[in-house]
Amino acid sequence: MANPARSLLAIPWRLLLFAVWEIQSYTVLSARAIANLFTRPIYLREVVLQMERIGIGSLTIILLTGFFTGAVLGIQSESALRRYGAVSITGQLVAITLVRELGPVLSALMMAGRIGSGIASELGSMVVSEQINAMRALGTDPTRRLVTPRMIATVMMLPVLTVLCNAIGIVGGWVIARYKLLLSSSQYWSDVINALEFSDLIGTLLKPVVFGFIISMTGCYVGLRTYGGTEGVGRSTTQAVVSASILVIATDFFLNNLIIYLTPYLNQ
Repeated sequence: MANPARSLLAIPWRLLLFAVWEIQSYTVLSARAIANLFTRPIYLREVVLQMERIGIGSLTIILLTGFFTGAVLGIQSESALRRYGAVSITGQLVAITLVRELGPVLSALMMAGRIGSGIASELGSMVVSEQINAMRALGTDPTRRLVTPRMIATVMMLPVLTVLCNAIGIVGGWVIARYKLLLSSSQYWSDVINALEFSDLIGTLLKPVVFGFIISMTGCYVGLRTYGGTEGVGRSTTQAVVSASILVIATDFFLNNLIIYLTPYLNQ
């Protein structure tokens, strides 16, 4: 008869082994996708197609997210700043908050919901319909053909979308500052320009590169390990969005600490 105490102690050990195996598999897939950048063939047509799907296809949702986020920042900052007679610095608050934090993170979360789920469902459907096995039988590497182009496209397009999100978000803050808070346009835009430092620009470009890699690789990894038919595809889609979102938020914490540490050197 099995010892109940020993069985209970075995559960954390099994979970730890499973977590280590997942991390190892994720790392191996990521390493193979990166290594494919330095060898041929490189499917440029697939890269361009994915860039169009990811970049142009996500433009509307990113612009709407940025505009209304900036507008909400302008509205919510009024009550807090008015207590101290500092409504005039609304431009600084909107610019710093968007460029340093909300712009990159919200863009990444929107992309995780749209692109991460799309990649996972697309690759998952190919797995359950045996298309991946057919590619291997024909001598085509699925990682090189499917994973690497999506990784390249996401890493290249997310920084561009983040910059657009920041820009339209600052415009949204200007609309509120100009027509609700009755601030002059020159004062708002001068505050925006003076508030930003070189380290802020580095951070708003570095974060999307890392986030794009995480989103693409998480979607590919979860999609390629899909099982259980069409039900499994839906399960993988949900798992990809949740996992990518959590990883983005957790990674943002570490990147913020790194940027804060490097700020004195970057602003010299």
